[in-house]
Amino acid sequence: MSKKVIIDTDPGVDDAMAILLALKSPEIELVGLTTIYGNVYTDLATQNALRLVELTGRPDIPVAHGAESPLLAPLGPAADFVHGWDGLGNINLPPPQGRAVDRPAAQFIVETVMAYPGEITLVPIGPLTNLALALALEPRIADHVAEVVVMGGAATVNGNVTPAAEANIINDPHAADMVFTAAWPVTMVGLDVTMQIIMTDDYMLALKTSGSPMAEFIYTISRFYRDFHYDTHGLAGMHTHDPSAIAYVLDPTLFTTVRGPLRVVTEGIAAGQTLLDRRQNWRQPNAWTGQPMVNVCLGADAERLLALYRERITA
Repeated sequence: MSKKVIIDTDPGVDDAMAILLALKSPEIELVGLTTIYGNVYTDLATQNALRLVELTGRPDIPVAHGAESPLLAPLGPAADFVHGWDGLGNINLPPPQGRAVDRPAAQFIVETVMAYPGEITLVPIGPLTNLALALALEPRIADHVAEVVVMGGAATVNGNVTPAAEANIINDPHAADMVFTAAWPVTMVGLDVTMQIIMTDDYMLALKTSGSPMAEFIYTISRFYRDFHYDTHGLAGMHTHDPSAIAYVLDPTLFTTVRGPLRVVTEGIAAGQTLLDRRQNWRQPNAWTGQPMVNVCLGADAERLLALYRERITA
C-alpha cells in the first residue's frame, strides 16, 4: 500500500530532484505540494512546483501557495547563488499552464490530514513555516498525521549557513521549534547524513546518459548547483539534501538514528541551531523536559541510497 505524502517545498534544484524521486516511486502517492520561501521566494516556488507537476505529466497534483515570510524572524534573501535566479539552474523554463489551489498551504495541509487521518506523511524540505501555521490553525493534526520527515538541521556537525545553523531551520527557527516540539512523530534528516551522500560527477553523467528524459532533466538543472558545490566545498559533485528525506520515506533502513528531545535556538548568534538531548536521564527540569522524542538520522548507507535514486530516476 502506498503512502500518501505532502511535500512542503521551495524548489530549488534538490527539491526538484526529491519531488521527481517521489513521483517515480510506487510506494508514494503524492497528494500535494505546498510551497514556501527559501531557495527562492514563495511566488517563484509556486511557479516551479507547477512547472514540475506539468513537466512530469501530473498536473492533477494540487499545488498550494504557502507563507511568504517567517513567523517572527525577518525574511532573508533567496539562495539564487546556490540554485540560480530561477531556482532551477537558470534553464529558463516557460511559465506553467496551471494555477495554485484557492486556499493557502496551511489550510490545505489541515484539510488533507483531517480527511485522511493517520495516512498523511508530511515531508517539509524547506523552512517549516507552513507546518507551524497548520499546527496553529488546527492542533489536532498532530494526532492524525502518519509521520513528519524533515529535511533540515544538524545535530552533530556544523550548519551550512552559520557554524550553528542549517538553511531550512535558520530561515524560520521559531517555526522549527514548534514543529520539533509538537506531539507528532518527527524524523530529522539533516546535514549529519545529507553531506555524507555525494552525487559525484561520474554518477550524474551516468544519469544523463541513461536514456531517461527525467534523468537528463535532473542533470541539466543541476549544473549550476554542482558548480556552487565545487566553488564552495571543492567538491566534484553535490551533497544529497532533499532527496534523502524522500529516501527515508521509501526505506528507513538506509539510515541509522538516535532519539531524544530536540529544541531549536531562536535568537542570537546560534539562531537556527538544532540541539538534541541524548542524555535522557537528566533529572533537573529544563527546556527539554517533557518534550516529545525526535528521531534523528546520524548515519546513512550512501551506496544503497544512491543506487535507489538511480534505479527510480532512470526507470
